[in-house]
Amino acid sequence: MNVSILSFGASSLGGVFRDVDDAESERTVRTALDLGINFIDTSPFYGDTKSELVLGRALRGVRRERYILATKVGQYGKGEFDFSAKRVVRSWEESCRRLGTEYIDLLQCHDIEFAPLDFLFGETLPALVELRRAGRIGHIGVTGLPLKVLRAAIERAGAGLIETVLSFCRFELNDTALSGLIPFFKEKGVGVINASPTGMGLLTARGIPSWHPATRRMSEVAAEAVRYCGQLGVDMVKLALQFSVAHPGIATTLVGTANPENLARNAAYVEEPIDFELMARVLDRLKPIANHNFTRGRPENRDELIA
Repeated sequence: MNVSILSFGASSLGGVFRDVDDAESERTVRTALDLGINFIDTSPFYGDTKSELVLGRALRGVRRERYILATKVGQYGKGEFDFSAKRVVRSWEESCRRLGTEYIDLLQCHDIEFAPLDFLFGETLPALVELRRAGRIGHIGVTGLPLKVLRAAIERAGAGLIETVLSFCRFELNDTALSGLIPFFKEKGVGVINASPTGMGLLTARGIPSWHPATRRMSEVAAEAVRYCGQLGVDMVKLALQFSVAHPGIATTLVGTANPENLARNAAYVEEPIDFELMARVLDRLKPIANHNFTRGRPENRDELIA
C-alpha cells in the first residue's frame, strides 16, 4: 500500500470526541480526498457503527482507486470483544455493507491487548488469512495501545502474516516509546501506522475528554505546554503533527477530525517548515511526563507503567 504521510482517522465521524454533524462529517471526508489524503481508517466500534455508516455515505460515488480503506474486527459497541472466526467473518460482511464496498484494503484486529494471543492466532488470524486468500481483503493488521503485545504478536506471526501495526499515543511530543520498536518492525517487513499524535486530545487546547486515561500529572503538564504555545500564537497541534510525521520509519500518521477546516489546517501544518527551536522548548516543558504512559488489556498484554 502506497499511503499518504497524513491519513484520515474516521473515529471522529462516530462522535467519539464530541457531538458531530453528519453533513459536516461527510464534507470532511471529501476534503481529505481533495487534499491528497488516500488512507482512511475506521472501525465498527467507533460510535457503535456510526463512523462506518457516515463514511460509507461520504464515499458514495467516489472512485474506489482514490482511497485505501482500513477497518477492524474484534471490538464492538459497549465493551464487546469477540475475536472468534465466525464473528470476524460476519463483522467483515457487515462493515462492507455499511461502507458500500465489497473489498477492504486493510482489515485489522482491533485492540489485541484484550484477546489471548493463543486465541488470536488460533481463530482470528486464520479467518483473516482465508479472507485475504479469497481476495476479499488486501492486507492484515493489528492495533493496540500496549507496545508489548504488538511486539509479541509480530514475533509470533512469522513472515507475511501480519503486515501492519497501528499504534496510538506512543509516538507524540510527550511519549516516543514507539520509536524503540520501529527498527524491529522494519526488520520484520511490517508497516507502522501512528495514531493520535495529540494523545487523544492531551496536546490540544480543548483538552482531554472525560473518558481519557491520562493521569492528572500528565494532563497538567500537557496543558501548561499548550498554554505556552498559545501565548506565542502557535497551535500545539501544529508541532504535534510535524513531530509525528517527521519520523522516517512511520508510514502514515492518522488525524481524526469531523471538521473540514480543521483537516485542511492540519494538512497545511505538515507542509510548513518546523521551528526546531520552539519545538525544543516545548519538549523541554514536557520532560516531566516524557514517556509517562497508560495501559490496559489482559494482564499479560499490558505495558509496564511509567508515571
